[in-house]
Amino acid sequence: MGLYHHASRSRVKGSRNVIMLIHLGSDHRGFKLKQVLRDFLEQTGYEVNDVGNIQYEKDDDYPDFAARVGEKVSLDPQSRGIVLCASGVGVDIVANKFSRVRCALVSDADQAAASRNDDDTNVLAFAADYVSEDQAKKIVSTWIQTPFSGEERHRRRIQKISDIEQKRC
Repeated sequence: MGLYHHASRSRVKGSRNVIMLIHLGSDHRGFKLKQVLRDFLEQTGYEVNDVGNIQYEKDDDYPDFAARVGEKVSLDPQSRGIVLCASGVGVDIVANKFSRVRCALVSDADQAAASRNDDDTNVLAFAADYVSEDQAKKIVSTWIQTPFSGEERHRRRIQKISDIEQKRC
């Protein structure tokens, strides 16, 4: 299979600091949209780590790529990830298997904003068969730009999720 690592260092114009590292991964069904989002993110000034697939392969499997993204975000809490497959459900399930990963499968920008504001999500899952390129760009922009509210009730709920993760392991 064509699994690969593609690191691109894009910086915000006039800045010496990278805004954020975003890991991308998709199977064949999300491949085209991943390429569009990779280019969009790089042009917007984000550092992108594309964990694959590097080429369209109709027989590749989404768990391979979603796991790579989940692992990267789990090990680097300052980074974020985007995973894509046909329905988004499979990659969402896989990414959420990793400690400290809070992945959300969203269908619009309002839901993306709520996932960041309320749940401090750090991985975004896309249903590549159900979202247009323009919708995906809007969702990603909103998701990246929306901060976590930090409200006590949201912090308390996230802590409960962390406690559940600790009990499982």
